[in-house]
Amino acid sequence: MHLGLRNRLSSQFRKGRDRILRDLIISISAGANRISILDVGGRLDYWQRLGLPFLRERNVKIILLNLHKSELPENFSDGIFEAMVGNACDLSEFGAGQFDIAHSNSVIEHVGTLKNMQAFASELRRVGKSYYVQTPYFWFPVDPHYYAFPMFHWFPRSIRARLLMYLPLSFAGRSRGLGEAFEDVDSTRLLDARQFSSLFPDSKMRFERFLGLPKSMMAIRRC
Repeated sequence: MHLGLRNRLSSQFRKGRDRILRDLIISISAGANRISILDVGGRLDYWQRLGLPFLRERNVKIILLNLHKSELPENFSDGIFEAMVGNACDLSEFGAGQFDIAHSNSVIEHVGTLKNMQAFASELRRVGKSYYVQTPYFWFPVDPHYYAFPMFHWFPRSIRARLLMYLPLSFAGRSRGLGEAFEDVDSTRLLDARQFSSLFPDSKMRFERFLGLPKSMMAIRRC
């Protein structure tokens, strides 16, 4: 897919997701003095795109939780954000229903095993009164992690690993050796609708579509 077209489409889809998230925040903010959000795998630019004036107006406070210190944002002092190191598969440092919204954008597909995914989903459902979780859809022919090679994620694991050794299909370029190639393949595990809904059984499922085809999925629970 051409880089310019990819960026335009990504921008279009982001705007649609932003509207959904804003609506969720607005619905929760009615009668609330403050809204607390836990964003696992959170990025500062994601919320800046949503709109800092919008967040300030509703007195939103956001914890950006990432697995490694190097992933934490730096140099913000606007009173909205706090950065923490933590593992979303074990949020035992937080109480049940501690946050108005537990939020995750394109993270669950990177936590590894099905057991980890179950722990991830269980923890977000536990700590959030409401939640918003987005992930790419397995049966869409283009994996957003490998835009250059449609249907790549449908190939057998061994073939994908060997392709990554010889072709710069990922954003990081070619894998250095077969071991690293398998690690790269296993770093992403896309879900289908049945799997996703089973992880978030108390949610309302929404699909983001491209040319009529489901492209990504959102699981949303409102308190």
